Amino acid sequence: MEEPSLPSPWPATARAWRLVARRRAELVEEPVPAPGAGEVGVRTLVSAVSRGTETLVHSGRVPVSQYAAMRAPFQSGDFPWPVSYGYLSVGEVIAGEPALIGQRVFCLHPHQTHYVVPAAAVTVLPADLPSERAALAGTVETALNAVWDADAQVGDTIAVIGAGLVGSAIAAILAGLPGARVRLYDIDPGRADLARRLGVPFATPDRAGQAEPADIVLHASATEEGLRLALRLAADEGRLVEVSWYGDRPVSLPLGEDFHARRLTIRSSQVGRVAPRVPARDHAARMAVVLRLLADDRFDALLGDEIVFDDLPTDITDLAGVGPAPLIRYPGG
Repeated sequence: MEEPSLPSPWPATARAWRLVARRRAELVEEPVPAPGAGEVGVRTLVSAVSRGTETLVHSGRVPVSQYAAMRAPFQSGDFPWPVSYGYLSVGEVIAGEPALIGQRVFCLHPHQTHYVVPAAAVTVLPADLPSERAALAGTVETALNAVWDADAQVGDTIAVIGAGLVGSAIAAILAGLPGARVRLYDIDPGRADLARRLGVPFATPDRAGQAEPADIVLHASATEEGLRLALRLAADEGRLVEVSWYGDRPVSLPLGEDFHARRLTIRSSQVGRVAPRVPARDHAARMAVVLRLLADDRFDALLGDEIVFDDLPTDITDLAGVGPAPLIRYPGG
């Protein structure tokens, strides 16, 4: 086995964006050991903020019962804080396994300038895939799993509720399903332009009464109102896939009236659990599908404004909420 390669010099520390209190963050120094056998050292180029999940983390809304389930693969620290959280990172391998030196890779790593992970934890990116779009790989993997959970078929009528990052990625994937009629719903009329760029029709909830009943409804707004809308949009025998995660918020649904008579099905979807019938069950196989999807430049519509890493705010209120993913640009990236 070849000895791991080291640049001259490999940094002893890296800078990380760490949550230190509710909606308060700071840049801190983290020790970074030299990569050993079977590991790679990565210099980060860009990372994206997954607004939905990271907002819940930044707000301290992760239930204690879900601390283990919600722990990111390379999270530093523990919930609620101090913690470095994130999972949409693209960088260049500059140390470690010789065969990977110089390769651009995606990794489920928090926002940090350099890091060391097992070589198996990175996904090598195609040469023609822009780093910025590649940073969406984790989000597209979540969306892909939701589409698999929905078991969408050619010709289905499909409603997607919530034009945030995950909902928009779901709509973009489904837009390529032959014969399917896909519509994206959001309370913000301004999202109509995003839907147009993704190639799907758009509607606000007040137009729901004019819509054809949906065979499948995928809900990604993370609101009780959106989930209630999903029930209304579903056709008899319809399937509703709940993609949102509400953290510690309770949700009330009208499961009386005609819910049982219409024989509706509600299924949860979570990227950490893949349906047994899906052929691409392991992470590497799923990522291969994700990279093929990301060859489509329509996904650029999901990227928001750029922020220079050194200028990351201590008050993260502006990064919270919904909308395109803010993109963090690192030194030399």
